[in-house]
Amino acid sequence: MNGAHALLATLRANNVTVCFANPGTSEMHFVAGLDDVREIRGVLCLFEGVATGAADGYARVTGRAASTLLHLGPGLANGWANLHNARRARVPLINIVGDHATYHSTLDAPLQSNIFSIAGALEGWQRRTLHPNDVVNDATDAISAAYQASGQISTLVLPADVSWGIVSEPPTHWPVATHDALVAPNPDAIELALRRLRTTRSAIFLGGAALRRLPLSLAQRIGEATGARVIMETFPTIVERGRGTFHPERMNYLSEFAIAQMQDLETLILIGANEPVGFFAYPDVSSHVVPTSCVTVSLALPGTDTLVALHALVDGVSASDEHHLESYATPEPGTGALDSSVLARVIGSSITEGLIVADESISAGLHLYGATRGAPPHEWMTLTGGAIGFGLPVAVGAAIGSGRRVLALEADGSMLYTPQALWTMAREGLDVTVVGLSNRSYAILNLERERVGAVGEGAVSQRLLEIDDPTIDLCALASAQGVPSTRVHTGEELSIAIQRSFATPGPMFIEAVLPKGFS
Repeated sequence: MNGAHALLATLRANNVTVCFANPGTSEMHFVAGLDDVREIRGVLCLFEGVATGAADGYARVTGRAASTLLHLGPGLANGWANLHNARRARVPLINIVGDHATYHSTLDAPLQSNIFSIAGALEGWQRRTLHPNDVVNDATDAISAAYQASGQISTLVLPADVSWGIVSEPPTHWPVATHDALVAPNPDAIELALRRLRTTRSAIFLGGAALRRLPLSLAQRIGEATGARVIMETFPTIVERGRGTFHPERMNYLSEFAIAQMQDLETLILIGANEPVGFFAYPDVSSHVVPTSCVTVSLALPGTDTLVALHALVDGVSASDEHHLESYATPEPGTGALDSSVLARVIGSSITEGLIVADESISAGLHLYGATRGAPPHEWMTLTGGAIGFGLPVAVGAAIGSGRRVLALEADGSMLYTPQALWTMAREGLDVTVVGLSNRSYAILNLERERVGAVGEGAVSQRLLEIDDPTIDLCALASAQGVPSTRVHTGEELSIAIQRSFATPGPMFIEAVLPKGFS
């Protein structure tokens, strides 16, 4: 048994059964080992950012860690942006990064780099294995670290000679990693939250695990019993939505609007989320969206048991078991030329029960949240860390992890960061419907330019915000990677294309042509 086999056996023993891989020379013994460990599914990704984003999507829908297989420091660097999104999503994820053989790494070969400096910026767990006999324990520690209570990125660096080296002391029993138990909420924080709920204008601010159906219902009952508002973070990891589910307010992305949204609060109770702040800094706009006079109660920060916290509040305010669930109508399908409003109505009327949505619609998705509240029950994933190129890879991982249909709503500029995910969708036969939102512009940056006061509109600066010269044929890009594609211009055409895709196994790409810029 070599080190690679020991690593694969440890992963298998701990139910890490999917590896999203972009391997190189140093990882060949791991790749060969997959022939002997058939319980682990190797999924080839043509770019490391697809592999890391797919591992994120897999963890979001399953709650379990997948692994990545990356090639040295540059491979880890190529995957870093979607690892940042996964870190912000607080999901378990295990990076296996091949490295030069230990004796070769002293020679400053062309691909030599400081892998730890790249991994360290993820603020997670990292270790280099130095001997084949250490592989099993190091891999177990990596898995345990990934499953810490608030989720974590683990990076295990595996030198090539450790991978091919013989394990002289294989274990008689494969060790099982520990999973951190969620921390109980502080009793003093519970008492403070209850006191403030009874006496002040309050809001419960939800994120993370608190955005599943049961905790949402508990939060609604608390709100009805006390008059408190219930607000969710702007970009949640995954949230259950649709008919039969409580829909809280969503914190506004724009700082000015978020400040106005929060301005009357005297108490903000954090459950599954940190205190919200502005996404960016702007001249003459506070970075703090919560009023300075507002008391923030950190009742259940990430890693704390949100259900225990919510049940304690339900009991403390004697919330009724009976609560009003507002009914939202499914919108009529949007008709006529596509814009953001028509798009939202089409999506709202097209969602089927159990659908998973990967939302990287950026500016084109302005109306989606409201238009989809009355849809059948579904789940919605968002861009937690703000690093674009997230939607297509996350859709790959979600489809593999769930075995369900995934709808990826993908802005054209963001899509071009990780279009290689389309090839993996085709190769794996994944049920992913991609709606490419083509407005041929970094439309969000036109808005941001105004908000930061950089108001020049000369031809030189404007050219850096447009992607229509030359026009990119998104359908051709998808078709070239084996994904059937079509282009639509109206709500009616988009509805038909989505219905056809949902009824047909495998992936499909739909280019939805929108007005240039904001719509």
